Amino acid sequence: MFSLSKHFKSKPISQVVLLILLLILLIIGAVPGYLTGKWQWKQPPPISNLKELRNILKVGLNIPGWQTIQQSESKIGEHKWSVQILQEQDSSVEAILLLLPQNGSRDQPEVEWTDISGWAKFRWGGWDIAQDRTVEFTLDSVSEKNTNLTQKVKAKFFRATTKQKTFAVLQWYAMPNGGTSSSLHWFAVDQLAQWQKKRVPWMAVSIMIPMESFGQAETSLPKLESLGKKVQFALMSTVL
Repeated sequence: MFSLSKHFKSKPISQVVLLILLLILLIIGAVPGYLTGKWQWKQPPPISNLKELRNILKVGLNIPGWQTIQQSESKIGEHKWSVQILQEQDSSVEAILLLLPQNGSRDQPEVEWTDISGWAKFRWGGWDIAQDRTVEFTLDSVSEKNTNLTQKVKAKFFRATTKQKTFAVLQWYAMPNGGTSSSLHWFAVDQLAQWQKKRVPWMAVSIMIPMESFGQAETSLPKLESLGKKVQFALMSTVL
């Protein structure tokens, strides 16, 4: 039995809308910036909860119904990630939870998924993606910081095959009011927030659950979504 502790598409129209929104924001912001010489993007507003975000690297994330078997801060690609091995209570199901916090006011989501691909190839040999699509899930309840009745997360979902194991994978950028698999979407909402002297902090999330070799990833989706909801809720309740 493989033990984790031991071995250790967004639609085109959506992209067009985001690009148009970004263009409008840049035009609106460029005029006063040009006249005054104060360019907002040179000194963006600070991230108020940056300390809490970074602390995830040291302590990981407590997930109700799941026990942390192992947690460490690890260098993956050019970034430092929290690598956490979880086991579901009263079950033999294990999962790998990878968390990358925003590290500064200028830090933007960029190549995090490429980092994971390279890390997996080095650790297990290979990272062949198949059956990939976008999934959306809704949180039934939110933290006290948020007043919205529902929060939605759009995540990348796929099967990743290595030489040693096959995983069902869920990836997204967690934000205070939901999550997205598109870095462009985060950039748009963050730019909008900056004109209100606010920011939209983010946390890259990747969840990997072992599955049958070359099987159907869909069979693991209910478990992934259940864990994904708990991760998103825990992040909104504690650090975002």
